[in-house]
Amino acid sequence: MNKLSLKTFTLLQTVTSVGLSALAWMVTGVRPIWNGSLPSDRQRIYFANHTSHGDFILLSACLSEKERAITHAVAAGEYWGKSRLRRFIAQDMLSSVLINRQWTKPEENPIEIMLSVLDQGHSLILFPEGTRNMTEEPLLAFRSGLYNLSMARPEVELIPCWIENMSRVLPKGQFLPVPLLCRVVFGAPVAVGPGEERRAFLERAHATLLALNPRPERDD
Repeated sequence: MNKLSLKTFTLLQTVTSVGLSALAWMVTGVRPIWNGSLPSDRQRIYFANHTSHGDFILLSACLSEKERAITHAVAAGEYWGKSRLRRFIAQDMLSSVLINRQWTKPEENPIEIMLSVLDQGHSLILFPEGTRNMTEEPLLAFRSGLYNLSMARPEVELIPCWIENMSRVLPKGQFLPVPLLCRVVFGAPVAVGPGEERRAFLERAHATLLALNPRPERDD
């Protein structure tokens, strides 16, 4: 890629980021609530509940422009890599990190792919349920990725984020958003404790995220 193409590519990503953030604010009036953490330039993994393809856009809209530029959502390669158009949207326009959940080759190892992004000094948006939650449960059990990343890069801050109402704004199978007020609640950082086992940490992180739900009596 020559310098001109690189500049054009970077401009496309910037325009897309700003445009989607503006759209998120217009459609949802998204209000970030910092409950135990504050906006920061520190390298982070934001982990959140997942009910809609628009979740990461809403979360990203709550970050500063500087943070958005180095924060990448982790997305399923099986879906977003299914066609050239989807891959272009996910990787080239949205700067997402695509991983294959049913990987077979060493170079497809999701943890190694995510670690390579962290090693560039960038941050991640991770959905530890591993898939969109289409059930009646408010939050599915966490998969082990969050624990593995934290163990490998303990200096990276883990920030729980509860995304409210996005499943109603952009329901499954819909492409036009429904105007509805949304909130993103950012909680206090969590970390793997000394000698803490994987299951215990994942259950604690799960409970921490679930406790951020501002309306626990409702399905989000």
